[in-house]
Amino acid sequence: QVQLVESGGGLVQAGGSLRLSCAVSRSIFSPNGMGWYRQAPEKQRELVAAISSSGNIAYGDSAKGRFTISRDNFKNMVWLQMNSLRPEDTGVYYCAADGSWGPWIERGMDYWGKGTLVTVSS
Repeated sequence: QVQLVESGGGLVQAGGSLRLSCAVSRSIFSPNGMGWYRQAPEKQRELVAAISSSGNIAYGDSAKGRFTISRDNFKNMVWLQMNSLRPEDTGVYYCAADGSWGPWIERGMDYWGKGTLVTVSS
């Protein structure tokens, strides 16, 4: 079973930064797509950022210019550097992984972590 373990969430003031980390526990699974999604209170889950094993990157509109996604294919890890955080960035951030890559990743991936809470205070 593929497990994704996130870390790095927490409470931060507006304008601050956080770095989220995610590791894929099952070493025989080498994901193509890896990414971060978030769900804010009373809102639908949305793509924050995703990256393929070959380096293709997709950012959600809210992340462009402020967040940076990166990964280590050998370690099966992905990171999300979040700068200039805003209160509207508050939500549960989920790491996700997929065996493939395509336009569907905007809606979701095959495997999910349990999520890590990010709270941005004003």
